[in-house]
Amino acid sequence: MTTTPFRIWALCAGLLLPTLGLAAPAQPDSVQTAIDWAQQQPLPRKATPRGDASPLIIAHRGASGYVPEHTLAAYALAILQGADYVEPDLVMTRDGQLVARHDNELGLTTDVAQRPEFAERKRTQTVDGVSLEGWFSEDFSLAELKTLRAIERIPQLRPGNTRFDGQFEIPTLQEIIDLVKSLQLSQQRVIGLYPETKHPTHFQQLGLAMERPLVAALKRNGYNSAKAPVYIQSFEVENLKALSRLTPVRLVQLLWTEGQPYDQQVLGTGLTYAQMATPAGLRTIARYAAGIGPEKSQIIPRDAAGNLTAPTSLVHDAHAAGLRVHPYTFRAENAFLSTDLRSSGEPAERGDIEAELRAFLATGIDGLFIDQPDIAVRLRERD
Repeated sequence: MTTTPFRIWALCAGLLLPTLGLAAPAQPDSVQTAIDWAQQQPLPRKATPRGDASPLIIAHRGASGYVPEHTLAAYALAILQGADYVEPDLVMTRDGQLVARHDNELGLTTDVAQRPEFAERKRTQTVDGVSLEGWFSEDFSLAELKTLRAIERIPQLRPGNTRFDGQFEIPTLQEIIDLVKSLQLSQQRVIGLYPETKHPTHFQQLGLAMERPLVAALKRNGYNSAKAPVYIQSFEVENLKALSRLTPVRLVQLLWTEGQPYDQQVLGTGLTYAQMATPAGLRTIARYAAGIGPEKSQIIPRDAAGNLTAPTSLVHDAHAAGLRVHPYTFRAENAFLSTDLRSSGEPAERGDIEAELRAFLATGIDGLFIDQPDIAVRLRERD
């Protein structure tokens, strides 16, 4: 851990992001430097402790609307903005370590393409039935991954975030837990973890099954009951069923708008996401999970013009099955909003995300994933 007086540097930094006035850090992050940096940013008033009170504000990949996703800085900022949970997507390293990346392909979110020492690691492989070219987490040891630095995944929509390119490491699950526990003390409230197992069948086929290492890490840190502030989510089914036999922590079945979970393709079951979202399918999910994470259009669809329409029965049906509902993903930029809520034709400009949030909260959802958690926190506390 660095001993540099990071707080003093952050206060003196002259580089500011136009979105929030975020000071750029001078060096790669550690748990303490991430906390120190986040504490210097413009933030809403301190969040009221809420536990699992609805609706939960889940920081999607951290405060990824302001800082490159899945970095300690993004998680720390999200917590200080008042998020109830932070979401680390988890992938495996070659030596069996859990790290936070949205995908096992590293080219979009790290500077690996600029690292000549890793040029020969670039290859093409099939992941979840899709051919991908790039650099993959399973080809790197943790020590090697720690030499990489995060970059903004969607620079065309979040150009301000690119100011942080090259500043932050890829964090391990344990580092994220350490960060959360440190900030729980200073915030005097419970902060939850919402990890997602990415590509679990793929990693299992490589001999890098994720379930036991994840459960062991959670248990080692005191997360070992249905009341623990943890949800584990997955787009696959057998992965969650295996986890349900290994741990009492709550599980969430992620849903998509079409197709099948990849593990069900491999098994040849024919089970589709559409079937899983029916009342019968939801009752089946309730046998192994505590909730569902639908894509938000499954709750309020859009019409042919891209405008929001009337809500479906999914929230009602899920509640009838005893499941909580945490839809994804809410983002403030016009590119992600319905046509009627966009402020202009500029994809990167912000639209009326508050109107979108109010519409979805009115359906009775129990929480939501958002890239700009401060917006949802302010709305929740005002309303």
